Amino acid sequence: MRAPFILLALLLVASVIIWRHYSAAELSIRIGVLHSLSGTMAANEKPLVDALKLAIEEANAAGGIRGRKIEAVVVDCASGPIYCAEQAERLITHEQVQALFGCWTSACRKAVKQVVEKHHHLFFYALRYEGMEQSPNILYGGAVPNQLVMPTVHWALENLGKASEQDQRHKSDKPGSQGKRGKRIYLAGSDYSFSRVANILVKDLLTTHGAVVVGERYLPLGSAAMDDLAADIVAQQPDMVLNTIDGTDNAVFFRTLGKRGITPDKMPVLSFSVTEVEMTAQDTPSMAGHYAARNYFQSIPAPENQAFVKRFRDRFGQNAVLDGPTEASYVNMRMWIQAALEADSGDVVQVQRTILRQSLSAPEGVVSVDPVTRHVWKMARIGRARDDGQFDIVWDSGRPLEPAPFPTYRSREEWDELLGELLNKLHVSSTAAQRDIGEEGIPQITAERSAEDLSIDSLIPSLLKP
Repeated sequence: MRAPFILLALLLVASVIIWRHYSAAELSIRIGVLHSLSGTMAANEKPLVDALKLAIEEANAAGGIRGRKIEAVVVDCASGPIYCAEQAERLITHEQVQALFGCWTSACRKAVKQVVEKHHHLFFYALRYEGMEQSPNILYGGAVPNQLVMPTVHWALENLGKASEQDQRHKSDKPGSQGKRGKRIYLAGSDYSFSRVANILVKDLLTTHGAVVVGERYLPLGSAAMDDLAADIVAQQPDMVLNTIDGTDNAVFFRTLGKRGITPDKMPVLSFSVTEVEMTAQDTPSMAGHYAARNYFQSIPAPENQAFVKRFRDRFGQNAVLDGPTEASYVNMRMWIQAALEADSGDVVQVQRTILRQSLSAPEGVVSVDPVTRHVWKMARIGRARDDGQFDIVWDSGRPLEPAPFPTYRSREEWDELLGELLNKLHVSSTAAQRDIGEEGIPQITAERSAEDLSIDSLIPSLLKP
């Protein structure tokens, strides 16, 4: 007789557990986080996850969305775009998340883009990137070149470097000439889409300023040796270097420049892919005195930013370092929360109706969504690197800049054609670089990065799509 009672009791306990699980799920609004917590990109991406968590915790402490808590379902993308896209599919179809936040590389974003467009979902991307893309299912929280690269290059041409004595002596016979040629510029970059696309725009701008490109080199991602590049820079003697070398590769670049005697007073470098998080303590002295262009620096003195830095460090440790992608990740989540509050719902369809009219006072300044491009208006800044890894801000744009993912001085068709030609070149150089690994025995592209994360072959079809 006892067996039926025991069975009944077990069924009651199981029912209570199931009821609690589903009632808790009903009370919470689930969002998906797609970032790499292992592999080559882990050090870069973990702070972005922390920023998302901070924004969620702050919102939940304030009551959530109409009393419903926000729950983050965090997935480790393991530095692989294909795997990340698979996890995006799972988060949407099985975990029933209402929005996705994540990715670092353009390869990852492109892979996830296909998934969110198929499901008419919503994805927030926080990184500055090369532009040339718009999607009705992505909110782009990072800058495109006209919001960062172009205005800061203009400033650099006016304020950095000195024309050579030969150029100063050069006289032109043209009426109205200033009597000297423009500044001599060296373009150093990584052999991937951001560097190549950004430098197309840079060269257009340099032409209008009468500047001369005296050298242009692109190195495979993960390059461990940059002696040839530094030697060429010394040989060409530019007035300044415009640097689009990727992330942590900059540590090798600046150490090599230092060994060659290239110093900021003689030959300043303006970098577009250097952040506070990526430069370790042993790397910062070699970059000190050079310049970086970002939309956000941890050292911004505004009260909103200093309060943000304090909250972040109180939560994740007093030694935590913040950078632009971290702040943009936090702002993206704040944008979603604000849109969900306006919609009185976290439902993806409802938030899609309100997200395009959001604006907020962020640590970097006022950030507003542009409803036409689904990118955000952002301030541009230039910082001079210090020995401690932080930056003294020497210039800012004074106001947020309108995003133009497809700059209007060429038609969309012209950009598509130019991008197609560029990607064919990248395909050829990528194939040659991978062949060189076997021939030279030099690990110019790390095994983890080359196969999926940075494959140009896999990017060509998707990059040509709008």
